[in-house]
Formats: sequence, C-alpha cells, structure tokens
Amino acid sequence: MALPPPDPQFVLRGTSAAVHTLHFSCGGPEPDIPLLFSGSENGFIHVWNLKTHRVDTALDGHGRKSVYCVKTMDGKDRLLSQGHDQRICFWDLAEGRTSVTDSVFTEHVGFCRCSLLKVAQGRWLMAMAARSLEEVQILELPSKTSVCTLKPEVGAKLGMPMCLKLWQLSCGSQPVLLAGYEDGSVVLWNVSMREVLSQLICHQEPVMSLDFDSEKAKGISGSSEKVLSIWSLNEQQNLQVYKTHELVNAGISDITIRPDKKILATAGWDHRIRIFGWKKLKPLAVLDYHTATVHCVSFSDHSNPRERLLATGSKDQRISVWSIYAQT
Repeated sequence: MALPPPDPQFVLRGTSAAVHTLHFSCGGPEPDIPLLFSGSENGFIHVWNLKTHRVDTALDGHGRKSVYCVKTMDGKDRLLSQGHDQRICFWDLAEGRTSVTDSVFTEHVGFCRCSLLKVAQGRWLMAMAARSLEEVQILELPSKTSVCTLKPEVGAKLGMPMCLKLWQLSCGSQPVLLAGYEDGSVVLWNVSMREVLSQLICHQEPVMSLDFDSEKAKGISGSSEKVLSIWSLNEQQNLQVYKTHELVNAGISDITIRPDKKILATAGWDHRIRIFGWKKLKPLAVLDYHTATVHCVSFSDHSNPRERLLATGSKDQRISVWSIYAQT
C-alpha cells in the first residue's frame, strides 16, 4: 500500500497576495543562510530566511504590479526580477542594499518568464518575449546588448511565446532555446543561426510551462488541458513525442525537474502538487495542502541531498515547503 502523502515541513505566510514565482538560494557554504525568494501579485519580492522561516527583506521595484519571475545571478546578492509592469529589474542586495541597479523594458504584456543561461564568468544570455507578439529577444547581460530576435516564419501562426528555456549541451557549445507557444507547439531554436531546428505540436491549448533535461535530451510540458506531454530530442535535433500522461484534472501552471533529474513536480489549477519519477513518469505523490490554484513549484539547490526542499506558491497567499524524497 502506498504511503499517505506528507504534510508540509513548514508554511510561509505574510505575502498578503497570490504567490507567482519562487527561487531558492541554498548552495552557499556555512554559515551562509539558505534563502527563498518569492514574487507576489502585489509587486513585492520577499526574501525568506529558511532558518527562521521569516521575511528578511521585502523588495518593491515593480510599481505594485505582479512579479512572476525571480532568479539569482552568481550568489544571492545579485537578483533578477520580472514583473507585469513590463520591466525586468536587476538588484544588488549586498551589504543590506535593496536597490534596483538597472532594468530592461520588455514591452511584453503576457506572463512569459524570461530564461537565463550563464555562458561565462559574469556573462549571461537572457531570452524574453518581445514587443511583437510572436517574437523572442535574446540579450547579453550585463551589457544588455541585443544578440538577436527570433521570429517565426511568415504564416507560422504560433501565437505568443508562453514559456522559454535557454540551454547548451556543454559549456562553450552553441546556445539553444526551447519555446512553448500559444498554439500548443514547442519549438527548438538555434540562437546563433536564428533558425528553427524543430517544431512539435504537443498540446491542443497554449503551453503553460516546460522543463528540459539536457543530459537525457528529454523534456516535459503542460497546458490548460489534462495532459502532460513528454518529448525527446534525437541526434538530428528533431523533437518527437515520447509519451503522454493523462491527469485527473485539467490545468498545469508550472513544471520543474529537480536538479538531480530524479523527480519532477507540477503545479495544478486543482490546488494540488503532483510528484513524478522522471525516468518513467511514475506518479509518486499528490500533495494536497493549498486551497486555490498552485502557481509555481521550485526545488532547492542544497548541496546536501538530505536537506533538499520543494517550495510551492499559491493564489491562497501561502508558500508550502516540503521535504520530499530527499534521500532518493
């Protein structure tokens, strides 16, 4: 008989608004304090101390417009945040600072989170949905230089980009972008050549979230339907549907594969978090705690596997933090 699902290890309250994005920074050496960053619908970014379970700092840089992406860049003092004020902000949090040091105006009105790829020490590529509905713009950071704009062919009718994932096979190899679009397709772009390598229709509805495992050349996507789509990338750079998994209830807001590639978590419109084994997509647990849509799921980057956590953020204004299959 399967074990009953666990309760959250702890719950963080006090955002006063729906939680749209979560990001851990726990990989530092002792006595570094593990942190969790959350972005809320009221425009605030909260920096949670995972030892005290309290907010260390509240950052306000998006004009009270929803924050739907937060990421650290080389340690916990350099932060990127993206909000519905059509801005991506860069923060310097060293020595207690709470100031926006720079920003990019995206002119994009959707909820497509940007994607970061570290290409060298102190240098990143950032993919973001552009002003023109179907386009994705690639910038180099910190210079904010435009690298290219990825435009679908005339008549492709992909609709808006909904989710993005920049990656490269190995350090120094050509960057590649996976983009999920409004028409339900996932497209693989060669960033340097600005061309489509492969396109696959995975869903009947817009792709809400995707994640990709470059080691296994396998990815997963979810939409507003009841289906998770698992697809693979062959050596000819062609995307192929590998298998599909039918869910009990429709609607996936977010999908993330744990860094060790053992398990993955999905955030459901049905208020539930589902945990699967990544190898065969075997259902492992259904976490039932929230009372409204779960918007985001994030795994911690603890170097010790026993300390690994899963955080989930919901429309119910709560963040639940779980210790789940940490030893596997």
